[in-house]
Amino acid sequence: MTATVESVFRPEEIEGARVLFARTAEFVMGAAAIDGLPAPDLPEVAFAGRSNVGKSSLINALVSRHRLARASTEPGRTREVNFFLLDGRLRLVDLPGYGFAKVSRATARDFQDLGRAYLRGRPNLRRVYLLIDARHGLKPPDDEALDALDRAAVSYQVVLTKADKLKPAQSEAMVAATLAGISRRAAAFPRVIATSTETGVGLPELRAEIAAAAFA
Repeated sequence: MTATVESVFRPEEIEGARVLFARTAEFVMGAAAIDGLPAPDLPEVAFAGRSNVGKSSLINALVSRHRLARASTEPGRTREVNFFLLDGRLRLVDLPGYGFAKVSRATARDFQDLGRAYLRGRPNLRRVYLLIDARHGLKPPDDEALDALDRAAVSYQVVLTKADKLKPAQSEAMVAATLAGISRRAAAFPRVIATSTETGVGLPELRAEIAAAAFA
């Protein structure tokens, strides 16, 4: 049985992560090409997911800032690799979404290929957080992202978003089903966190997971 996040982190670790994410966070740059990335001189954690899964909202909630990452009502607007600097010592990276971008297939392929290139060539990348809508769970479009992460051999952890839309028992069942769905994937980290930017559920544990992965 996989341990829950509540049993993994001590109260002081949760508090330490809260303090870290309460420090200064700022947008650094957006890179439209792999040769435009900043130097790999700081640890990075990246966020990936379908275009409507709430990546920007989650990043904003983690740092308690409403407009750090630009959320859009039009899915698929993130077409660059966007970098945010936390406390001068950790970069949060917002990768281009997949699934519902209202662009041509060729354009969508270009910016999704940029995300894949980032995954393959970033030695300072500590972990990728793959966001999945808790209401729907893993779907066929997510398989390509999981395959790309496995090929890149980058540690990744699934984070369920919008968990407030489910009853607690439903959320627990979705966590279990998601764990089962990734159990045979070598690069998948064996814990799944259910989160909500509306209620704050799961955010303290996710902050602690990020801090542990970044500074281990």
